Amino acid sequence: MKKFPKLTILGMMSGTSLDGLDLALCEFWKEEERFHYQILKSETFSYPPLLAQQLKELYFESALFLCHIEVEFSNFAAICVNQFLQTTDDTPDYLSFHGHTVFHQPEKGLTKQIGSGAILAARTGIPTICDFRTTDVALGGQGAPLVPIGDALLFPQYAGCLNLGGISNISKYDMKMDNAHTSSGKARLNPTAYDISLCNIPLNYLASQCGFPFDENGTLAQKGTLILELLEELNKPDYFNIGSGKKSIGYEFFANYYKPLLDNFPTTIENKLRTMCEHITIQISQNLKNMTSVLVTGGGAKNRFLISLIKEKTDTNIIIPDTQIIDFKEALIFAFLGYLRVLEVNNCLKSVTGASKDSRGGAIYL
Repeated sequence: MKKFPKLTILGMMSGTSLDGLDLALCEFWKEEERFHYQILKSETFSYPPLLAQQLKELYFESALFLCHIEVEFSNFAAICVNQFLQTTDDTPDYLSFHGHTVFHQPEKGLTKQIGSGAILAARTGIPTICDFRTTDVALGGQGAPLVPIGDALLFPQYAGCLNLGGISNISKYDMKMDNAHTSSGKARLNPTAYDISLCNIPLNYLASQCGFPFDENGTLAQKGTLILELLEELNKPDYFNIGSGKKSIGYEFFANYYKPLLDNFPTTIENKLRTMCEHITIQISQNLKNMTSVLVTGGGAKNRFLISLIKEKTDTNIIIPDTQIIDFKEALIFAFLGYLRVLEVNNCLKSVTGASKDSRGGAIYL
């Protein structure tokens, strides 16, 4: 029988919306056929303005510049870890680092998350797990989303989990299966999960043109007017007609279509934000059908206007958890992916990504 000892793992998450580097120090263990967790400490480290700008524009830069920024980004992450651990008596057994996604084109066998496990391990003295996506892509999968196994095993009480980060994504489950296995979490390892649409990437981009890092509570969007012509263009990409499951998007989706459209459409920033919120919530609501409840996390969960639009468009019970789970659920789950990787348990599901088989994603640097 597989043993699941208690381990302490520091999960590290850098999302596409560039809100900061999230750190969550977590304990994991298994008891009575259920996985359990405790977040011991969490903190978000803001990026230095220059590094944030470089990461935002990295998609357009040369390969050599990307290598330079990867070193700078990894050194920054190591500094954050060392500073974070100075204020706690708990020492992690491992670091589990998502890295920062620059390119994601799985249809071409390509995904790139910068973040050097070698640098982190060397500068912190802690074994580091990174590069979670490339094995799945090599097996023909999307390499995303990776969180569904964590959603299934750590949050079995919900019908699904919706993350409103730079990109909105969802994990959802068969409720008949849930009712039969709520106590154990068994049979929940065949979820449907995928990226729905862009979310905070375009919202933050538009808010920045008004001098704000993000549109707090959707205040700017609420002042705007819905522009139907723009809404029609936002809903036009073929991606939204693919159906559910085994699909993912990256920053390219914004850079190649949405950014030029938003830049060139003749209306106010407030109107663009209002219309973008409508587009996002239309796409999300269409993917909440037949779901009794959904746990909502990520920065968008704090956008009251965005949440109100979702609630208007669906009968699903929208559950907003406490602030720590909103802000650090992805860091928690990447810590959990690291936990499974260390114990040599599959942490990437073919049912989600479309790969030829389940796999153990993550390279370990000692």
